[in-house]
Amino acid sequence: MRALCAAAMLTTVLLLTGCGSHKTKPSQGGSRQDHARGQASAGSGDGFRDDLSKPQGSRYRDGEDSVPPPLDVSKLVEPVPKAEPRSLYGNKSPYTVRGQTYRVRPSARGYDERGIASFYGNKFHGYKTSSLETYDMYAFSAASTTLPLPSYARVTNLETGKSVIVRVNDRGPFHDNRLIDLSYAAAVKIGIWPKGTGLVEVRGIDPGQPLQELPPPAVVTSGHPGIYLQVGAFADADNADRLAQRLRQANLGAVQVSAAVINGQQVRRVRVGPLASVDRADQVSARIEGMGLPRPQVAVD
Repeated sequence: MRALCAAAMLTTVLLLTGCGSHKTKPSQGGSRQDHARGQASAGSGDGFRDDLSKPQGSRYRDGEDSVPPPLDVSKLVEPVPKAEPRSLYGNKSPYTVRGQTYRVRPSARGYDERGIASFYGNKFHGYKTSSLETYDMYAFSAASTTLPLPSYARVTNLETGKSVIVRVNDRGPFHDNRLIDLSYAAAVKIGIWPKGTGLVEVRGIDPGQPLQELPPPAVVTSGHPGIYLQVGAFADADNADRLAQRLRQANLGAVQVSAAVINGQQVRRVRVGPLASVDRADQVSARIEGMGLPRPQVAVD
């Protein structure tokens, strides 16, 4: 599940304490990002030491991720958002993982994205996150590539309407097409477990704003939101049409060209979809990249 970080990235890792990896399927679903490397060994408090100086291939006790028996989340208390100082680790911006550059937002205020969520469990329980906090799969927490550490967000399952407030204290997931990695408890709370992935909306929370004043999460009333892959957005309509034609010839699925406004500019957006499942979206995304096109962006409508 983890990929070893190149020596050339050591300086970045010391500041970010994270490296990316491809997702592999654990026994009950979920993915995880590489984190905290190049620091001194740290005790985890449950009988073993998390040696952060080790490469990812030998750092963890388990080779594959797994989850414990079903969890009664009704007895777990969601975190109460509060203003916290930024972590000394995990907030370097910009940072690059596996050729992709990310920028950490100044705050969670105004963050509102839809996409695919995954989660992680036993393999990482008790080990250090990118902020050098200890990962607890029974706490409502999450990993994000762009939200500051720590921060808070409300995550809503767009297929069920269930939501949970999470404390973001980790970096990831560095897997194509994934928006957020949830802790095992958070995944159970909103129904992402045991499927492994789910379509979600993530809204950043301003700790200074009372929760009762937050806008309610938008839920797709059909219960079946669509997954789309945005391959490009063009000011020139001819360029959009040429790309759409190329995608249609590849028989990837329905191709749509629609008008949109991005950063105040009128563009023609080229999308493939709706796609039937997350697995199908991953397959089509890989084929698009195999055509020499940029990695498509996931959109959930």
